[in-house]
Amino acid sequence: MRHLLQPRVLNRSVLAALVSALACYPRLSQWQNRTDTVWSLEFLVFFCSIVLWGFVFAWHTHYTQRPVLALKIEPRLFVVATLVGIVVAAAFYQWLDPSLRAKIPEEYPADLAHWLAQLLFAMFLGQLFLLFAPFAWFMRLCKNRRVSTCLTVLFGIFVFGLMLRSLPAPIPPLLLAVLLAGKVATGFLAVWFYLRGGVLLIWWWTFLFEARHLLNLTGNP
Repeated sequence: MRHLLQPRVLNRSVLAALVSALACYPRLSQWQNRTDTVWSLEFLVFFCSIVLWGFVFAWHTHYTQRPVLALKIEPRLFVVATLVGIVVAAAFYQWLDPSLRAKIPEEYPADLAHWLAQLLFAMFLGQLFLLFAPFAWFMRLCKNRRVSTCLTVLFGIFVFGLMLRSLPAPIPPLLLAVLLAGKVATGFLAVWFYLRGGVLLIWWWTFLFEARHLLNLTGNP
């Protein structure tokens, strides 16, 4: 806990949480069935993000000896991450998105404004909740990269399972199996890239994945 309560960690966590909350505003404002006001949700995101970013800034570098924010990314690593991101996005666009769009249309942006809101939400809260914070937390508990990587991937699968349970109609078994396999594979890849390129590389990877939706939004304001 002493790392978590250091002034340097708290200051960075508050600043990063502010950015996360602002980035989530477009998505929250577009949420039509919300039961609370946008600003109540913004405060909740801000408060929770302080805690999550606190995990990242307190424990990630201390236990992995890797920077959270790597400003200089190795060119070869950037190229590999870009190519893998394009391949994954293309695979989803070609084989999975048509079926998923019919099952969960609300998860697919209807226009550029919704796409941008979804992108910012995925980058600044989705990755924080599913990758950055849980990996730091598991590193704090296990002090082992391989174990922490596996637990982080399992946590992502658990969250994905909760999302599936909330769907009005079940997903066909074959499609579900492919989705789970994709989640496991991309989960391990995400941790691998994160350890070598930090949050910037993961944000770039997220942008490439979400950019596939732009192919269906050309001409939509």
